[in-house]
Parts: sequence; structure tokens; C-alpha cells
Amino acid sequence: SKTIKSLKNGGVIGLPTETVYGLGGNAYSKKAVKKIFKLKGRPNINPLIVHYYNIKDAQKLVDEWIKEHGVRYFNELTNMAILSEEVGEVARIISRKYGEQSLKENDNIDDLGDELSDVLFVLICLANQTGIDLEKSFKNNLSKKTERDRQRHKSNKKLK
Repeated sequence: SKTIKSLKNGGVIGLPTETVYGLGGNAYSKKAVKKIFKLKGRPNINPLIVHYYNIKDAQKLVDEWIKEHGVRYFNELTNMAILSEEVGEVARIISRKYGEQSLKENDNIDDLGDELSDVLFVLICLANQTGIDLEKSFKNNLSKKTERDRQRHKSNKKLK
């Protein structure tokens, strides 16, 4: 169709949502992304929301972002340290918002989604730079858990 052809060629389309109209385009197309920023009058440091359908798309999106904005991937050891730092931020929020730890004076516990996204971003970076197909690995891991734990949790008296 015309719409698909336009999107494949870096075009932008209007999309109705529940409350307003949005703009859509191919997140992998520099041309489309530039058009969206221009049409919205949005500074290019203000990120766009990107919807993707699977983990492979997320891996591709991170790889494109790294090539465009990050110059190159940090080495694996650096990314492992960053991952540890980001998991620590998640733990800080969880312990204060859902646990028993009290807030510090300037604590911001409203950004759990952002911190979880940081964890996901670094995990995807590590997968990309080590050649891991996360979608395939995740499906295999879920199958392993399903086979191994099929009855384990259902028979756990602590969970009842």
C-alpha cells in the first residue's frame, strides 16, 4: 500500500490515538526521525517514544543508537560495571518505595521505569557486543524453566 511504501522510504504518517494524533515513522530511518523532530518542533536531545514488536527489533534499535550517538559500544567489562550500577538504582527505588527503607532527603523514587529501561539497554548492549540473539535465548530459557519448574512452584507450600 501507499502507507507502507511511504514508511519504507522514510515517510511519516499521522496516527489517531485515544486522545490526540501522533506521528509515526520507521525508527531505523534517519530521514523519518528527522522529519518527526521537525514536524513536532522538538529538540533533538528530547527522545522519541519508539514501539517495537520483539527483542530482535530492540537489539537492532540499540545498535543503531550506538552507531549514531554512542560512537561505539563500551567494552564488556565497562558495560558489566554499568549494569551493576543500574541494578543498584533499581534496588534503591524498590527498597524505598516497596520495602522498609526510608527516603533520603532528595530521593526520587518515581523513575523506576526509567531505571529498569537503563538495565534493559545495558543488557541489550552486552548481548549485541557478544553476539547473543536475546530473543532466541529468552525463548530457550523460558522453555527450560517451563520444563524444569513445571510442578515445582505449584507444589511449593510457601506460595499458597
